[in-house]
Amino acid sequence: MSDTSNTDPKAAFRQQALDYHEFPTPGKISVEISTPADSVKDLALAYSPGVAEPVRAIAADPEDAYRYTAKGNLVAVISNGTAILGLGNLGPLASKPVMEGKALLFKRFANLDAIDIEVTHRTTQDFINTVASIANTFGGINLEDIKAPECFEIEQALIERCDVPVFHDDQHGTAIVTAAGLLNALEIRNKKIEQAQIVCMGAGAAAIACMELLIKCGAQREHIYMLDSKGVIHTRRSDLNEYKQLFANNTDKRTLQEVINGADVFVGVSGPDLLSAEDLKLMADNPVVFACSNPDPEIQPELAHEARSDVIVATGRSDYPNQVNNVLCFPFIFRGALDVRATSINDEMKVAAVEAIRSLAKEEVPAAVLKSAQVDSLSFGPDYIIPKPMDPRLCQRVARAVAKAAVESGVARIDIPENYMLDN
Repeated sequence: MSDTSNTDPKAAFRQQALDYHEFPTPGKISVEISTPADSVKDLALAYSPGVAEPVRAIAADPEDAYRYTAKGNLVAVISNGTAILGLGNLGPLASKPVMEGKALLFKRFANLDAIDIEVTHRTTQDFINTVASIANTFGGINLEDIKAPECFEIEQALIERCDVPVFHDDQHGTAIVTAAGLLNALEIRNKKIEQAQIVCMGAGAAAIACMELLIKCGAQREHIYMLDSKGVIHTRRSDLNEYKQLFANNTDKRTLQEVINGADVFVGVSGPDLLSAEDLKLMADNPVVFACSNPDPEIQPELAHEARSDVIVATGRSDYPNQVNNVLCFPFIFRGALDVRATSINDEMKVAAVEAIRSLAKEEVPAAVLKSAQVDSLSFGPDYIIPKPMDPRLCQRVARAVAKAAVESGVARIDIPENYMLDN
C-alpha cells in the first residue's frame, strides 16, 4: 500500500482510491457459496446427479427458476463504457470499476446480488442482441454509463425483448431522486409544480428523463426550457434528435439569461460553473437550484447562497446538504421489482418511488442516520429535502411502494409476499 503522507490532498485521495480498489483483493465484489459443500453428499446434490432434478423442474416450468436458482435475487449491471461518470467514452473495460461499484451498492443497500458485464460491440444492435440473449439469467437488468441518444434506443428495445425489468439508472434513477427532492423543495417554498417555470441545463439522457418524470408528476411541458451546448432548444432548430424535439419550445428566447429570468427552478445536468451568480439573481423569489454536475456543480453552493439568501440548493455531492444520489432509489426499485417478479419497471413504479422517497424526508430522522451523516440534527426544510443515502428505512419504504405499484399496474407475476417490508 502506497505512502501518501507527503503528497497534496488530491494526490493522496487518488492513491487512497487506487489502494481501496487493489487491496486486500483486487476489485470490490466476489462470489460466495450459499449452500453447504462440505461432503460427498453435498456435492452430489449440488452437481451431478442431484442437479438434474431442478433442471427437469425448470424445463417443465420456467418459473421454477425462481425456486431453484439465484435468478430472483440477481441483477446484471451492464455497460459499454461510452459515458463513464463525467469522464466520457473510455471503453467497456475502463467502466468495470464503476460497474463493480454498482454491484457493491446493490448488495450493501438492498441485499441483491449483482454481476457486472462489460460489452464490446460494433453496432447498437449488437449490444441489444448480446444483452437480450443473456437476460433470462437474471432477475433484472441495470444499464449503466451508455451515451445518449443510443441509450434510449437500447433501453426501449430491451424492454420490448426481455421479460425481466430493464432500467437505465443514469436516466431514471437520477430522475426519481431529482423529482422527489424538487417536489419537496417546491412544497417548502409554497410553490406548485404545475405552475413552476423550469430551466434545464443539459439535454442528455439524465436531463430528458428528469423532465419527462417531472411532467408525470405535474410539471407542464410548455413551462420547461431545455438548453444544450448550442443554447435554448426551440422549434426553429433543425439539428434536434427525436428526444430533444420533445422539448423544443416555441419561443424567441435563445440564451440561458433569457429563459432563466423569472424562473422558479434550475436543473443542471451539464457541466461545472455554467450558472453564474448573476444568472441566479434573475430567477424568481425563493428559487430552487439543482446543480447536479459531478464532481463540480453548475454553481458552487457557497456562491449560490451568497448571491441569494432565499435559494434552496441541491448538488450531486456528499459534502453538501441535499445530495441527489441515485443510491436513494435504484437498489430499492430493483428490490421491489424482483420480489414480485415484475416484467418491467413502469411509470407507476417510478412515481411510487418518488412519493416514498419524498415522504421519508418529512419524518423524524433516527439517531443512527444522524451519526452516519455526521450531523447533530436533520429536519425537513431547505437543507434537508431528501433522505440521506445511509437511511435504512429507504429499502423498506421504496421497495414496498414499488412492489405495490407493480402489482396494481399489472406487471407483477406474483402478489406482494405476506408481511413484505412492513414497519418493525
